[in-house]
Amino acid sequence: MQFGILGSGSWATALAKILTDNKKPVNWWFRSQSAIDHIISRHHNPQYLSTVYFDTSLLTLTTSVSEVIKSSDCIIIAIPSAYVHDALSGLDKNIFEGKKIISAIKGILPEQNLLLNDYLNREYNVELKNYFAVLGPCHAEEVASEKLSYLTFSGIDQKTTHSIAVNFKTDYLNTIENYDIYGVQFAAILKNIYALGAGIAHGLDYGDNFLSVLIANSADEMASFLRKAGIKNIEVGTIDHKLPHTKNDTRKTTNYAASVYLGDLLVTCYSLYSRNRTFGNMIGKGYSVKAAQLEMNMVAEGYNASKCMHVVNENIHAEMPIAETIYQILWKNLAAAEGLRQIEETLV
Repeated sequence: MQFGILGSGSWATALAKILTDNKKPVNWWFRSQSAIDHIISRHHNPQYLSTVYFDTSLLTLTTSVSEVIKSSDCIIIAIPSAYVHDALSGLDKNIFEGKKIISAIKGILPEQNLLLNDYLNREYNVELKNYFAVLGPCHAEEVASEKLSYLTFSGIDQKTTHSIAVNFKTDYLNTIENYDIYGVQFAAILKNIYALGAGIAHGLDYGDNFLSVLIANSADEMASFLRKAGIKNIEVGTIDHKLPHTKNDTRKTTNYAASVYLGDLLVTCYSLYSRNRTFGNMIGKGYSVKAAQLEMNMVAEGYNASKCMHVVNENIHAEMPIAETIYQILWKNLAAAEGLRQIEETLV
């Protein structure tokens, strides 16, 4: 199985590290030839996770998206959601035929308000059976330092999901398999919005007691949306039969309390590595959206996601006062302090 990676940020770099640690060759796309030259000569990404050193004999580096796709069986798309359309524009409409697509995106395409699988189906006829998602909780920085982490691989084709996941198992990374492709993606999008809210609260000097209540209510709001959207893995505390491909009879089937749903929400809201929490913290401290974006020089997926989910929820009609207020703060000039006061009144 030959892997290709589209994207060169911290998460793409972490995934390349995992694969090459397992001696898997990787075709890797970069926008910049100078970054490629740096990796060839210095063995690390000059901009992201620079402590990770690569065996460059396992890397085929290129600035051509089509070259990576044509040379790979499995293509990992790890481009920020706002830039996916531009990165793929101009490709032949049949270029993904016979390929497996692995989304490493924790966002929704902002111009189209579409999940990546729906966009690829519309533009490139990619069928859902050939689409998979890799999700956390798993910060790239902890992968770089080889702190034990968990990755969830999701797809409707259970056999292929397993065959992909085994390539990422290492001493510092455990893999979990899940077959709820829409649920895990929406959960990943929503947790970034709630992490922005947690950051805003921190920037406004709310304490840990309030944050715990805010995050608990955010978890409930997320579960409510997923249920209204038709996602079934919402029940908590049940243990089903042994999962396929596992030797552990005590492992539960995935539910809303699992790492890919609640776990990813918690780490994104609390971790200092979280871009969305950091972005929200700046907003709470009085930065404008534009100033916070310039200061970070990194993409906080929750910013665009807050607007996208506002639009998506116009059809689903879930009660989402927390996410809606965060949207109002970021996009409608609602003062952060006033927005948090409004959120206070909704919490239980």
